[in-house]
Amino acid sequence: MPGKCRLAAMATIIFLMSCESDEVSDSGIPRMTWSVSEPPPVSRAQFDQLIQENNNWGRWGKDDQLGTLNLITAAKRRDAATLVRDGVSISMAMEMNKQKDALNQNPFEHEVETAWWAGHQWAEDKYSVKYHGWAHSHMDGLQHVAHKGMLYNGMPIDSLTPDGVERLGIQNIAASGIFTRGVLVDFPRFLGVDYLPAGTAISAEDLEAWEEVSGIRISSGDVLLIRTGRWVQVEEQGQWDFSQKAAGLHASVATWLKARDVAVIGCDGVSDVVPSGVEGLINPLHELVLAGLGMPILDNLDLEGIAEFAAERDRSIFLFVGAPLRVPGGTGSPLNPLAIF
Repeated sequence: MPGKCRLAAMATIIFLMSCESDEVSDSGIPRMTWSVSEPPPVSRAQFDQLIQENNNWGRWGKDDQLGTLNLITAAKRRDAATLVRDGVSISMAMEMNKQKDALNQNPFEHEVETAWWAGHQWAEDKYSVKYHGWAHSHMDGLQHVAHKGMLYNGMPIDSLTPDGVERLGIQNIAASGIFTRGVLVDFPRFLGVDYLPAGTAISAEDLEAWEEVSGIRISSGDVLLIRTGRWVQVEEQGQWDFSQKAAGLHASVATWLKARDVAVIGCDGVSDVVPSGVEGLINPLHELVLAGLGMPILDNLDLEGIAEFAAERDRSIFLFVGAPLRVPGGTGSPLNPLAIF
């Protein structure tokens, strides 16, 4: 590793790594000093060019409904299964949030009823949730975001109806679920800090710096999980308006995701850095990834448990297993993904 490496491009976040430093993190990686600046501005014209240069429309045929999940081959699944060594399974979902607050405007609704029937006493539940947003762990399906009126592979968003349209619906993903290699990129632990401050932008160069130190290359068919330390910051400082300021990936990372053929991205935030630096758009990476690449996104994950276990075992790769609800025409689904070590 060179004496000093600049990790963050385009003035998003700057980390200087010093091999001469006597101060090290718990993981044994030299601590880094850092400073934060705003993400580089991207005009709408530049964004449109970015999505034109980075899309998978027609790559798997005009009728494809799986997008980048096509990259999870039978061989990839078999290889992922060999990663199970300890027999430890850890959930990456938050508990469903039933409390309404500034962040959670759509709390999970849960009613329990008991009744006698056919000589037995039963208990039943009724669930209701509007899960998209910043409060619930969920998967964004390929109907969730459009670019200039078009969803992935050229489906008009105007064709969606209140009762759902099956093309690109979440049931297509649910039919086989997701069973592949998961890669956890734990930036706070890598950098020797508790969390990335809200508003920190992560670049492709940052991801490659992590690869260089970890010895792991993010590759075709992987589920890439980014830990920013969001929940540590919430615990220390309380909730803030996450829709206005969040650590995450800069929109330019879409080019890198396509080049690496990543299958799915996920984060303890919503993957996008906020503010995004892209003219007029709060979540440009969502648009690039969902509408352009046909890549599902996992939002609001709880990565604290797997981060701790991964650090203890010095392992950042594992078997990832997850499946959304099998709802015909769903735009996404609540999700309880598992990391199996």
